[in-house]
Amino acid sequence: MTNRQRNCWVLMLAVAVVVTGCSKGDLGPRTIVPDPATRVEIDGGAAVGFIEENGAHVWRGLPFAGDTGGEGRWRAPRPVEPWEGVHDGTAFGPACAQVATPFTRIEGWENGRVEGSEKCLNLDVYAPSAGGEDLPVMVWVHGGSNVSGASQLYKAHNLAENENVIVVVLQYRLGPLGFFAVPDDGNEAEESVRQPANFALLDIIAALEWVQRNALVFGGSSSNITIFGESAGGHNINALLMSPLAEGLFSRAIVQSGLMDSVSVSDALGQTGELQNASKAVVERAGGMEALRARSTEDVFEAYERTDGLWLDLPRIIEDGATIPDRPLLEVVGETGPSQNVPIITGTNRDEMKLFFAFDDLLTRKKLWFFREPIDPDFYEAASEYSARIWRLRAVHMLAEGTGAAGNPDVYSYQFDWDDAGSFLLTDFGTLFGAAHAFEIPFVFNRFALLGDADQFVFSAKTGDSREELSRAMGAYWASFARDGSPVVDGLPNWPRHGEDAHTMIFDSRDDQGLVVKGSPDSLARITEDLESDQRLDAEQRCALYGLLVNLNGLTDEDVPAACVQ
Repeated sequence: MTNRQRNCWVLMLAVAVVVTGCSKGDLGPRTIVPDPATRVEIDGGAAVGFIEENGAHVWRGLPFAGDTGGEGRWRAPRPVEPWEGVHDGTAFGPACAQVATPFTRIEGWENGRVEGSEKCLNLDVYAPSAGGEDLPVMVWVHGGSNVSGASQLYKAHNLAENENVIVVVLQYRLGPLGFFAVPDDGNEAEESVRQPANFALLDIIAALEWVQRNALVFGGSSSNITIFGESAGGHNINALLMSPLAEGLFSRAIVQSGLMDSVSVSDALGQTGELQNASKAVVERAGGMEALRARSTEDVFEAYERTDGLWLDLPRIIEDGATIPDRPLLEVVGETGPSQNVPIITGTNRDEMKLFFAFDDLLTRKKLWFFREPIDPDFYEAASEYSARIWRLRAVHMLAEGTGAAGNPDVYSYQFDWDDAGSFLLTDFGTLFGAAHAFEIPFVFNRFALLGDADQFVFSAKTGDSREELSRAMGAYWASFARDGSPVVDGLPNWPRHGEDAHTMIFDSRDDQGLVVKGSPDSLARITEDLESDQRLDAEQRCALYGLLVNLNGLTDEDVPAACVQ
């Protein structure tokens, strides 16, 4: 995510705060009481949860590993520490340490301050009221650019209850604590790091091992686990698909808007490339590795340079040769790890970048101080279209083609097209956001909470019935896939494999195109050809879009026409 994109997040969420005064207000959380009927014996001891209003059984903040601070920092997670008495599973566990931003709305957090804890490896479990045995288990990995996020932002009781599945929402180390190539002075980069650098991946692996050991307690199957996640969560799942350490830990994977980027050890260390906050530079700022290990959580984050006082940019998904191979993920798709044989769903949203474009002053303008509209509607739509196609090419086509070429044809792809967001005074959210990044999450979870107080306008009452219909269809497909690796739902369209024709299930409202399968092959050559002939654009706008696609790592400088090079 670029600095400009991060700034868009700040402005977008600021709007959500502004409209608070026009909302009916929060009626306040209901009183949650531990229910003895939910008592379970798990790793570490006894725990009790509560029963949600829809009947789902919920356990929050269950530890799956030990403290990662102190001696545990930048090391593999240790076994969970046993506790005495009964763990109270009515409250969420501490979020993982991070710099607080408007992106992660947690009560009491102050933007720009280091919040959370290094003792954060906990998870939440949601089980249907009907109970059962050997139910499919769906494990959610949250997004947040791998520098922010928390399990409490994803409440899964509706998905669990609607689809009769177990849902687990986990946490993992973030930012500098989750991704760090430990320097080994005196050795060449290729030899220096065969130790892990992706500690976040080790946390997710530890959580999956915990799920295998404890699934039966909640009515789940230890041998039928689906891992699913969005954005950075999907990116992490792509890495786990190539990780030998993840073999046998999950049966299927669902990747929502997850890219497949990775960086070399040399780049992560700062020996080559120009990545911000490479580990050698961070260690130098801190006065040496020994000093950095001894520092407080806050001091570790202070050794990192920030953008606008909030945003951390650092190497993530490092080709360490330990958690993942020491080659780019794109080169090892289908050659190693679970990617060789597990069924996969992968997809993107039609207007991914609109979430970041919506408050970019180069693309939109203010009306009456904070209401926004596109400056040039045609250019706004073109920028969204081409950037989303690049995102899809890098997230969907490359994964599907790589696994298929390696002998795993069980890949299904989707595109989320819902763009029926409502309006608020002078702002048309349907145009501004469209089918933006992360907008599919409320539909999968059947819980329309995404933008805070702005949700009442984006997810307006007039679309309630059609949204519910689309949400239940998506949940049914996701759960069907989790049950047996094939997204087949009675009464709904057949969803074929991606295959050579790039079959894609389109998820849209019944008021638009509804559920429909389309062939959607694409390529870099086709994207640039379309860009060259796009009649919506003049020469200056066309060059601007070439620059945007280079910034998104979809094109290289060599792909830019000479007329656009100054």
